[in-house]
Amino acid sequence: MDFKFSEEQELIRETAKNFAQEYLAPFAHERDEHQKFPKEAVEKLGELGFMGMMVSEKYGGSGLDAMTYVLVIQELSKVDASAGVICSVNNSLVCFNIEKYGTEEQKQKYLVPLASGKALGAYSLSEASSGSDAASLQCFAEKKGDHYLVNGTKLWVTNGASSDYVVCFIRTDRSNKTKGISAFIVDKKFPGFRVGKKENKLGIRASDTTELVFENCMIPKENLLGEEGIGFKIAMETLDGGRIGIAAQAIGIAEGALDEAVKYSKTREQFGQPISKFQANEFKIADMATRVDAAKMLLYRACWLKDNGQKYGKEAAMAKLFASETAMAVTTQAVQMHGGYGYTKEYPVERMMRDAKITEIYEGTSEIQRVVIARHVLNS
Repeated sequence: MDFKFSEEQELIRETAKNFAQEYLAPFAHERDEHQKFPKEAVEKLGELGFMGMMVSEKYGGSGLDAMTYVLVIQELSKVDASAGVICSVNNSLVCFNIEKYGTEEQKQKYLVPLASGKALGAYSLSEASSGSDAASLQCFAEKKGDHYLVNGTKLWVTNGASSDYVVCFIRTDRSNKTKGISAFIVDKKFPGFRVGKKENKLGIRASDTTELVFENCMIPKENLLGEEGIGFKIAMETLDGGRIGIAAQAIGIAEGALDEAVKYSKTREQFGQPISKFQANEFKIADMATRVDAAKMLLYRACWLKDNGQKYGKEAAMAKLFASETAMAVTTQAVQMHGGYGYTKEYPVERMMRDAKITEIYEGTSEIQRVVIARHVLNS
């Protein structure tokens, strides 16, 4: 495995970095404070080709590999983790599914605008009774002639309010737990569909997270994604790629916090010298930098495997687990190094610490990642 990046990859990363500094950084605090979705910034991400990075150029995407994709997510998340997850969901969870399992008609109708950034996607799996136990969902679709009649409520939907289309997992057979789930592409204009409560979150507050409510919602049968009964399989496969995106987001948050800690430690003086000169803080910086680099190696290995057509489920889970716990560890130490200032909203490390926590929870909690890893190891 060679992790030396190509000239094209370096150019794309630099483009993402410049975009983050120019368009995301100036108002990241304001968006967090007011839970304001970065609509204009997302539109510009589409113009740069970052909303459909791994989608074939045939469908309006950039045709890039997973390695390049995570470099972009890292750069966005260093500055604004909300923008990072908005972009990640559209790429990893929405475009991936439609390109792999969609019909040609579905790809032309939905994937093309999603990949170009002219539309935004969301991914909906969880429900009130179905979190880590993803197969226990209750939202039900009954087939009625040329459509499905859907009733139920979905929870924790990233981009839930701001998206145009949702890849949604709904039960079509109550008698079979895992093989009774199907995937659908839901246009939010379908009758009987509405966005429910918006969550008031600890972190990634510029990214909206909502309920989705189906009340006799009519979904045309041509919006079934893949075949009936393979929804659970699709969801689990998708989460492998999604975990790569969240690992990249977590690493970006950690890198951003490390950068802030280094900058602050060089300018903050106590006892007649910069606090970077104190061994206690040198050790903190060393530990933070080592964890970030180790997380990157795990992530890049998973990407290499994916890009080379090899199985990467265990490696994606390892990357997501270690990167998310690194994000929490590094942001906590960054706040500590800022002292009282770190506990205020005057410095971005406070926001970064709040943003980091969700990376240990969504797209599979740290506990679930350990289950996935252990099963791979024990069954190998």
